[in-house]
Amino acid sequence: MSSRIVSCVRCGQRNRVPAAASGKPVCGKCRAAVPWIVDADETTFGEVAERSTTPVLVDLWAPWCGPCRMVGPALEQVAGELAGAVKLVKVNVDDAPGLQRRFDVRAVPTLMIVKDGRVIARQAGAASPAALRGWVERTLQATKTA
Repeated sequence: MSSRIVSCVRCGQRNRVPAAASGKPVCGKCRAAVPWIVDADETTFGEVAERSTTPVLVDLWAPWCGPCRMVGPALEQVAGELAGAVKLVKVNVDDAPGLQRRFDVRAVPTLMIVKDGRVIARQAGAASPAALRGWVERTLQATKTA
């Protein structure tokens, strides 16, 4: 299972973030929460997303999709703004057709929020960073009060 290098939003330090781990990643320099952004495929999705103790924002995307290329940076911005509260897991549906079928993905990008192994919210299409952040925050807040 691979890791990814992400920059701390507080101090800029580059940190290696594992795809799956207990707890939440923090900056090795300033100890602030760092964005948890990882890739997953059919073999790693269960461990990386469904067994995560942190709520997961799943981006089901394709490299040939224009809206996917636009929403990708917006999702990474949201993951940075919500570091410690959410994990962004990116799934290329061309490389994971089983996940595309399993989640009945008919349009890309399709975004899902997975908490405790369950899909609790889903939407298709691109949106602005502000709209995406609002959707994630509202969804997570609703699950706390439910």
